[in-house]
Amino acid sequence: MSSFAYTWAHIWPQLLMVVLMIPAIVFHEMAHGFAAYKLGDPTAKRSGRLSANPLKHLDPFGSVVLPLILAVAGGPVFGYAKPVPYDPRYFKNLKVGEVVVGLAGPLCNLLQACVGWVLCWVGWWLLGTSPQVGYWVYLVAYYYAYINLVLMFFNLIPLPPLDGSSIIAVFLPRRAMNGYYQVQRYAMVILLALIIVIPWVTGVDVIGLYLNVTAGNLIDLPLPAHVLFGR
Repeated sequence: MSSFAYTWAHIWPQLLMVVLMIPAIVFHEMAHGFAAYKLGDPTAKRSGRLSANPLKHLDPFGSVVLPLILAVAGGPVFGYAKPVPYDPRYFKNLKVGEVVVGLAGPLCNLLQACVGWVLCWVGWWLLGTSPQVGYWVYLVAYYYAYINLVLMFFNLIPLPPLDGSSIIAVFLPRRAMNGYYQVQRYAMVILLALIIVIPWVTGVDVIGLYLNVTAGNLIDLPLPAHVLFGR
């Protein structure tokens, strides 16, 4: 095998995950906006964020550049989109609204992972009649399930601006909420440090280890992955 073929064989699955991340992120963000809308907040709808158009949601760095960097580096591929705007003043119960809107995105990723698992079984069934079709259905569905699990667990990290930070709101007194919203503005710097700077300086990828333990272990539980991947 030539060096190019060897390199391509190792890179194309990562690039496939970058492509599959687009619908995973779009539906994730739509779920946030839809949850806020159902709680009485029209902000996301007015700004066009209930749309399935990727251009409404994708962030140039978080949705394209960062996943590509991680793909080339060979680590878990994940990213983020432009935060969905919402106004918590519309919520009848501020803390409950924060949790519902925050967890709507990860829940949507879990549902998408379940769709991927179902399609994996369809691909496994097709192997007996149409091996090539079955293989590609299984492969794409497997990676789609995996990338959604990665996005779910990544977003559940309790650090602003990730969705898991919404759980913090439950434990904060109401008078502290304004300070909590101020911190959210600058937390992306801390997050990027955890993702890029600290692993580069120390060689320890805490986020990658966390995702391998969570999404990496969960992905194969409902699947006959050994059929195609020898696991």
